[in-house]
Amino acid sequence: MHAGSRADDVMRMLGLARAGGSQELLRWVSGRADGWAGLVGRDGTVLHGVARDPDAASAGSAALAAEGAKELTALGARSLAFDKGPQAALLFSLDGPSGVAAPVFGVVGRRPLPDGLPTLVADAALPLAMCWAAETVERKRRRVDLAESRGREAVLHLLMTGQLSIAHQVAGALKPSLPDPVRVCVVECPGDSRDEVARICADLSGGRSWIIRCPVYARHLILIAPAGPEPADGQLGPEVAAVVADCVVGISEDVPLPDTATAYRQAFHALAVARGLPGRHARFGSAPEPALVVGAEGARWADALLAPLLSYLPRRSQDPGSQELAATLASWLAFSSHATGHLKIHRNTLAARLRLIGELLDLDLNRVADQAALDLALCIRATPTLPVPAVRPGAPRRPPSRWTRSCASPRSVPGRPSSCARSASPGRPAPPTRTPRCAPGWRARPNWARPPRRWRSPCPECASG
Repeated sequence: MHAGSRADDVMRMLGLARAGGSQELLRWVSGRADGWAGLVGRDGTVLHGVARDPDAASAGSAALAAEGAKELTALGARSLAFDKGPQAALLFSLDGPSGVAAPVFGVVGRRPLPDGLPTLVADAALPLAMCWAAETVERKRRRVDLAESRGREAVLHLLMTGQLSIAHQVAGALKPSLPDPVRVCVVECPGDSRDEVARICADLSGGRSWIIRCPVYARHLILIAPAGPEPADGQLGPEVAAVVADCVVGISEDVPLPDTATAYRQAFHALAVARGLPGRHARFGSAPEPALVVGAEGARWADALLAPLLSYLPRRSQDPGSQELAATLASWLAFSSHATGHLKIHRNTLAARLRLIGELLDLDLNRVADQAALDLALCIRATPTLPVPAVRPGAPRRPPSRWTRSCASPRSVPGRPSSCARSASPGRPAPPTRTPRCAPGWRARPNWARPPRRWRSPCPECASG
């Protein structure tokens, strides 16, 4: 091999290593050897392998390289050359960081090997070792990033379900600590730039915000930023929209940390409004929360509606309990079929849980009215309510509101006739009275004791107003 051609080969290999990594370099070497080239672990495991003409012989070449790597490791040598049948193998032990077992670089070809191939393989060992070290570091970085992303996603899920103590424990290891109160921003990123937008958001917030890649919508980032009285504390969303082109931001109101789920819903609705604004950002308008609107009566209605679900005990320990079913229902109402990505469950598992929830609550989850009622009930339970005012002795009692008469429950008790009962006709005994299904004492029977029934219209007593 002439000095000029060898220098050209070295420059060619360095360019391939910089542009295409180990795969491109191995492909070029296999072409020069007119055979197989690859990286083999010291235990004989083929890590990467490239053949110029993939065929049945390439499998035999990989097996020959694996056999040679084991022998090289047993001998403790740096290089090895041997023949077996019509093939010849050249193996070089790559250099690696201390304490890390570097792989073996192997080239297998038909005898006789091309002239100058041993020198070419020796020259390729150095750039190949550098490529392998860089790719190993990149793989570790991606694993760390994935672990951190899943950890932050877990913290978000814990906040959404109200498990604050566990969320604080997990967040303490990831940093920064969870702020309180918070402002939630939902950022819709253009194209595949979510990672770059996440970096920009981290720089703009000074590392004080929690940045979570939404597990449901591939273009969404969820920012949990500290809310404070300073004007700069509310500028994160508009700054992101101004810095990142074609980026849309929805911003929630300032809420306590336990109300993160409510803040996310507000930011999600604000995002839909921001898509039509020139500034590409919008903040949720000031409005009272549903729990503050309906008051204690609405809270009692929500508790009564969700009582069969919240008091459910699974028959087997591995089955989902009431808390997991409630989280599944909230996720499905928010994300529909995308709840499988949010909860990391199979679609059949989601369908089975929804079927069980419908049977427990005796509701048809395919009906929009029932979905709206459950969403309102979950929203009321997730929002702090005002205390029930005490009634002074002798004060006139306020008549029940329409909400109480229609939803909260009539003041009927088991065994007392209600207007739902049919009147007895002459000559026919009256049917046994029953408690209205909306009465406080009513509970659904276990789902295995009765077939599922569709939700029927409320009785006249409940619907009267």
